[in-house]
Amino acid sequence: MADVKHIDRPLSPHLQIYRPQLTAITSILTRITGNALIVATVLIVWWLLAAATSAEYFAFVDGLLQSWPGRIVLTASLWAVWYHYLAGLRHLWFDSGRGLDIATAEKLGWGVIAGAFVLTALTLLVI
Repeated sequence: MADVKHIDRPLSPHLQIYRPQLTAITSILTRITGNALIVATVLIVWWLLAAATSAEYFAFVDGLLQSWPGRIVLTASLWAVWYHYLAGLRHLWFDSGRGLDIATAEKLGWGVIAGAFVLTALTLLVI
């Protein structure tokens, strides 16, 4: 049998040399925000069902959602709504065959992230 020499090499691409690309991160964020919106929907439905059940139960659920952890979750959900919406518009733009070069795709990625923060802040100011 042949004498095999084992050399320890990192797998490719290894975490030490791989730099995540913005387009990959925005794609992953779109999937995460889509799933997070399911949780937000369940919370809102729970709140509406509590309102239809009794005043005491509604006060309990409303108290949870009005607490600081509840407000953080609802604010993050609002950001997720705006992010997911803008990412969807970005993908519609890509589906038309425009903006597919790397520079434009990265600008649109940063625009989606920044736009979600701006629209979240504007929505909170209006509410």
